Amino acid sequence: MKQVDFKNGKIFNNVMQSVLPMLVAQVLSLLYSIVDRIYIGRIPGEGTSALGGIGLCFPIIIMVTAFTNLFGLGGAPLCSIARGKGDIKRAAEVMNTAFSMLVLTGVVITVTGELFAAPLLRLFGATDGNLPYALDYLHIYLLGTICTMLATGLNPYINAQGFASTGMFTVVIGAVTNILLDPLFIFTFGMGVRGAALATILSQFLSAAFVLRFLTGEKAELRLTPVKNLRALPSELVGKNPDDKFRSIALDIAGLGSSAFVMQFTNSLVSIVCNSTLSKYGGEVMVSVYTIINSVRQVLETPVIAIGEGTSPVISYNYGARRPGHVRKAMLLMSCLGIGYTLIVWLLIERFPGFFISMFSTDAALMKDAIPALHLYFFAFVFQSFQYTGQTTFKALGKKKQAIFFSLFRKVVMVVPLTLLLPGVFHLGADGVFMAEPISNVIGGTACMTTMLLMVLPELKKME
Repeated sequence: MKQVDFKNGKIFNNVMQSVLPMLVAQVLSLLYSIVDRIYIGRIPGEGTSALGGIGLCFPIIIMVTAFTNLFGLGGAPLCSIARGKGDIKRAAEVMNTAFSMLVLTGVVITVTGELFAAPLLRLFGATDGNLPYALDYLHIYLLGTICTMLATGLNPYINAQGFASTGMFTVVIGAVTNILLDPLFIFTFGMGVRGAALATILSQFLSAAFVLRFLTGEKAELRLTPVKNLRALPSELVGKNPDDKFRSIALDIAGLGSSAFVMQFTNSLVSIVCNSTLSKYGGEVMVSVYTIINSVRQVLETPVIAIGEGTSPVISYNYGARRPGHVRKAMLLMSCLGIGYTLIVWLLIERFPGFFISMFSTDAALMKDAIPALHLYFFAFVFQSFQYTGQTTFKALGKKKQAIFFSLFRKVVMVVPLTLLLPGVFHLGADGVFMAEPISNVIGGTACMTTMLLMVLPELKKME
């Protein structure tokens, strides 16, 4: 498949050639979990409770994504910067180190999750009514953790080499399989939520297999050596040399990936706090409402994420090649696309809220509570693009401290306290939970974007 020419191609073409396949890949990747919820919400007689149970699994699923991003999105910019400098050996070492860490982390998460699933779900706000559904789904889902992490965590390294279409195709394989298997397992075989989880892990296995085949094949510019990496992993982990190359690269990857990790970790924390608070002020129904709104957010923010992740390798490569004008153009294009899209989405939600809710449930009682909550939650969605633009730029340029800070600032400093204070202290009840998001978007997004511009633009000017 055609490789994007970061060295000689025009910035607009490079960005669009990266963003469009990334957008398709992100949308299809999202279908892994979204399709599950669409079908589960329509299980006769138990759809609402089952949907709430799946929502309780979000914090753990998000944590899997957090560790995947730690080594996937953390290493990909380093890989692109090394390619921009012409250091192909260093780029390959980064990718192979990331592979080893993904496998190791996947094993630890699988074992830990299977052992402590029930107490964790109770901690997240599970009740006797929705806990069985959550356990049925989570026990099976965790068995595919390693495949999930390899498929998602190694895909950025395919994109970093300029093979955006190949990266898209890796996701297409799994997503299409999941869409076909979900109704078969859930309804035809009568497996319910267990069928949804089984369809998901089988799909993830196929995606992981394709990623590994490509990166170990002849078409890849950077070659993955999985057998060699896994054999060397035990000795590398217990090595006594503090200057060991594996450890040094792993720390570099984790350092830069910490921003993506913190973003997902704080998403998990917010999900726990929101579920627990809504369970207290609104009961199981409001937990299901939050599951739906969270699902709508995941669908609608996917293009913004794709714009950022698709632009990131273009920014990183040109930064490594010391071409500040190209970096500025990519940043400007990313900002315009993100702001324009989020503005359109907000207008559509204001006009057609019922349409977005009905994607996941047609329960009239649920719809009554979900529509006003959706309006509150998405009120300042346009400021979300400010957050993504700022953090993506910090990450693409290797500025891990700033990227980590603004991840923590918006979620931990803003969302979590507001979620706890608005419902009780300010007597807003369940509405307070949904109001925390737009308030944090305005303050956090503006601060992140402003800081990025004040830091990065002078540096690029000096580079010239």
